[in-house]
Amino acid sequence: MTETSTNDDATDRRLRLLIGLVVVAASLALGGWVLALLHHPVPPPQPWILALLTAVIAAANKLKVSVRIRSSMDGTAWGEVPVLVGMLLIPAPWVVFCSAVALAVLKVSIRAGLRKTLFAVAKETLTASAAGAVFLLLGVRPDLTDPSFPAVAIFVALTAFTLVDHLVFFPVMATDSRTSIRRAALKNGKSKVIGYLGQLAACLLVAGLLAADANMLFLLVVPLVVACMHLWQSRSARTREERESWQRLAKATDELNAVDLTKVLHAATTRAAQIFSAAEATIDVTTGSAGRTVRATEARVLADGPLTATLPRLDEKAVDLVAHDGGVRVGVLRLSFGGAVRLTEVEQYKLRTFASALCTAIRNAQAYAELARIAAENEHAATHDPLTGLPNRRRLYEHAAEQFRSTEQAGLFALLLIDLNHFKEVNDTLGHAAGDDVLREVASRLNGAAVDGDLVARLGGDEFAVLMAGLPTPALATHRATAMLTALDPSIEVEGMQITVDAAGGIALAAGTGGVEELMRRADIAMYQAKRTGEQTAIYVPARDTADLDRLMLTGDLRRAVAEHEFTVDFQPIVDLGSGEVISAEALARWRHPAQGSLTPVQFLETVERSGQLPAFADAVLEQSLLAMQTWREAGFDLPVAVNVSPRSLLDPQFPGAVLARLARHGVAPDRLTLELAETLTISQLDVVERALAELRDAGIRLAIDDFGTGVSSLSVLSRIPVNQLKIDSAFVAAVETSAEAAAVIRTTVDLARNLHLTVVAEGVESEPQRRALWELGCLAGQGHLFARPYSAARFLGALRRGSAGRPGVLATALHDAGAVVRMPVRRSTRSGRSPLPHLPA
Repeated sequence: MTETSTNDDATDRRLRLLIGLVVVAASLALGGWVLALLHHPVPPPQPWILALLTAVIAAANKLKVSVRIRSSMDGTAWGEVPVLVGMLLIPAPWVVFCSAVALAVLKVSIRAGLRKTLFAVAKETLTASAAGAVFLLLGVRPDLTDPSFPAVAIFVALTAFTLVDHLVFFPVMATDSRTSIRRAALKNGKSKVIGYLGQLAACLLVAGLLAADANMLFLLVVPLVVACMHLWQSRSARTREERESWQRLAKATDELNAVDLTKVLHAATTRAAQIFSAAEATIDVTTGSAGRTVRATEARVLADGPLTATLPRLDEKAVDLVAHDGGVRVGVLRLSFGGAVRLTEVEQYKLRTFASALCTAIRNAQAYAELARIAAENEHAATHDPLTGLPNRRRLYEHAAEQFRSTEQAGLFALLLIDLNHFKEVNDTLGHAAGDDVLREVASRLNGAAVDGDLVARLGGDEFAVLMAGLPTPALATHRATAMLTALDPSIEVEGMQITVDAAGGIALAAGTGGVEELMRRADIAMYQAKRTGEQTAIYVPARDTADLDRLMLTGDLRRAVAEHEFTVDFQPIVDLGSGEVISAEALARWRHPAQGSLTPVQFLETVERSGQLPAFADAVLEQSLLAMQTWREAGFDLPVAVNVSPRSLLDPQFPGAVLARLARHGVAPDRLTLELAETLTISQLDVVERALAELRDAGIRLAIDDFGTGVSSLSVLSRIPVNQLKIDSAFVAAVETSAEAAAVIRTTVDLARNLHLTVVAEGVESEPQRRALWELGCLAGQGHLFARPYSAARFLGALRRGSAGRPGVLATALHDAGAVVRMPVRRSTRSGRSPLPHLPA
């Protein structure tokens, strides 16, 4: 037996008990009236009077303003009026008898069924008896020829009639509709109060007319008044109920605008039960990865689980969940009322509207869930190695960056870099499939040997890394690394052969490194130290790191270099590949070190970033670049300049303001300056620098991504930075003639830039064939030794003046006659007498 059928049986038993109690009480009341007639016999009224009263009571009860609650109908009738008026004219027992007969005839005529007929007759008997008892207690004597006008008695009797009616009816109705007595009582409360007042007015009007011995024709007005009041009350109740129902429907539709399928289904079932006054609402979802059934009342969700097949019930109304425009059926909505119900046309329309909105919400939620699943899979694939399932290099870097930023970590953390010795021999001898088996087993053993909080990653090939966290002392890093490498000692069986894996590990403590790249570099140095010495593990020692010693020496020279202006700027022209004309310049910083000669940023920038001298260095580079722009402009060449910017500068909240202030001081428009950003910016860095980039971009400064295509997340970076320009890395340019892949990368970059309305500059153009190949691929601008090496500002101006073939500002012969089409405006002052360059369209 199902839960639903069990609940139905229990409800039926309670109903039979309640109705039985009402029938017994009514029988006792009738018996009391019979005994009263026997002890105090009075002449019975004329039969036609009894028949007329019975007919009027039946007609008045037919006029009813009803509201459905579940499968039951609650409403306000006018039967009280003839009952109370009748008790002013004839003895109360006969009125009670007439009421019982009237209700019996009425229910039988509409084929209401035995149970409903017995209950209606019994309820009418009890309510009429209550009113009659009030009249007897208050001493009201019926008189057919000279009736009295007991206004107070009428008020008390009508109140007693109404109270008994509610006390008898609401428990039965609440049980039948499976709702609370309080909700049944409050349902349509305003109409009940209005109905009560109307009944009282009608009773007083008729009683007053009878007591005043008015012309009997006036009584004909009473039915008209009652009919008008009934129509007004009926229309008001129906309008109010429909308005509230539409409001609930609108609210429910808003609640369905969720992306979580569970929230949609739970909200829909509870709201459907409320809107349509159903005992239960059930949604069967038949689409998606698995079917699902949700069942609820308006108060709570009863069940949520796999799709269950159930037979249709007689008290159910079902509607397919299909959108207004047709399409796929996603399931069915079933409403259970606990009894036979006939929905009105308005209710049927609302049901179809609700089903359509629910269908759309389910489809949207399912689509969102599918997108979330795909996104989760893609995110997992982007941060995990497909062969071993371990986190990959990207995830390791992200996790290490989180460790560096964390201020709540307990203990130290260190990086263990592991390289398998002689692994190439396994691939060469047994094949790559066997090599993959070995890598998977190594990954499993390392992961099993790691302690909670450690991150084991595969960096690629036969290289693994372990980020060890929560180290109480540095010495424990070596102990933990040795334990992990020991896990690789047992031989591995591959294709029936026993293979011994030998590995070397390098350990670097995070303290003092300042960043992930430096931590990785130190671990790599330590690993090769272990390989050279034949040890299983080695820990990074600064004394063995010659590069680190050079940095220490440079750090001591930085303050002097800033003070004595040892940082200089050279400029490399950026040329229109078609016309050969210089359209801008890139500023390249140099350190003229008195002992080590000219140093490039690759050799000193990290030292500058870690020394605290970065703001002074960036300021010196920008100042020299703007001075050069002024000099060229005064000579007639108004060229924009691109300056490289360190990600660490963007972390400084004062950097955008400092740049804008210096531009204003030199009278340079913001759009004449381009800031080049390293494409290797990580997503975690972007989260911090986005505000600075937005401020710079909003001020008019142009942004470019340098070495585009070489980072691990080109499109991610591009989607987050409001750039104006992409610079193709020289590695792709060098291979453009010989590598189809390199050409494809350049073509794709050009197409992407064109679609995003960005300009493209190729770096490292060394030959005319490269220039022509780039031009044919759609790249319109480039820089490289083919046109000029980096010059000082003065030599750069001299090259511009000399030009090529007698054309100042041109460094190469044109590839065509019409000139290039480049979205980089170049303005040349007319002070020198030369014609200004046109602003060529995109």
